[in-house]
Amino acid sequence: MKIKFLMMIVLLAGTIMNAQDSLHAVSDRSKFIAFSPSKETKNVNGMLIKYYDEIDQEIQPKKVNGIGLGLNGLGVFFPLLFLVNITSIDNWAINDVGSEPLPDKMNKINGLQFSIINMEPTVTNGLELSLSSNISAPSVTNGIAVSPLYNFHHTTNGLAVSTFANISQKCRGVQVSLINVCKNSRGIQIGFWNENERRKFPLINWNFKNKKS
Repeated sequence: MKIKFLMMIVLLAGTIMNAQDSLHAVSDRSKFIAFSPSKETKNVNGMLIKYYDEIDQEIQPKKVNGIGLGLNGLGVFFPLLFLVNITSIDNWAINDVGSEPLPDKMNKINGLQFSIINMEPTVTNGLELSLSSNISAPSVTNGIAVSPLYNFHHTTNGLAVSTFANISQKCRGVQVSLINVCKNSRGIQIGFWNENERRKFPLINWNFKNKKS
């Protein structure tokens, strides 16, 4: 009787472990349409719909091959705040972009990121279209970033185009906007006012060399 009871316990434990492994495999399986935040969303081959953003400490990195759609309504209010503080662009450029290293946990989007605002660390390989760009989250764009208002990135490799300002810590390529600011630039800035580590200059600015110490 005891032996049968022990065998039943062993079988039950094995069943539970197999069920956990199966659930883990299902959560890792790629989805065509997925939602975030969700612990079950990790790999997406299709469309990711993000209805609000996770903070840096809680983010579960997601890999998207396709479209990342960000619907966080907070992005509607940020443009008004930045327009009021546009004259102090030197200060909030550094505060928002920052010189801290990129975090280990970052979303990766291979394709299109289309969002009202993005507040999660994200690497976009392709095209980024955003109203309020990336706020309070270091981001990397490898390709093209377009915004009707502002572009904020830790790193831009390629082309950044916006109406009012392009702000980046590191740039490799071209910035086109009314105001362009980059602290580590290799490329060209085109706008009413341009700043890089070598000079501040109107209309067209450039840098293709390391700054002399």
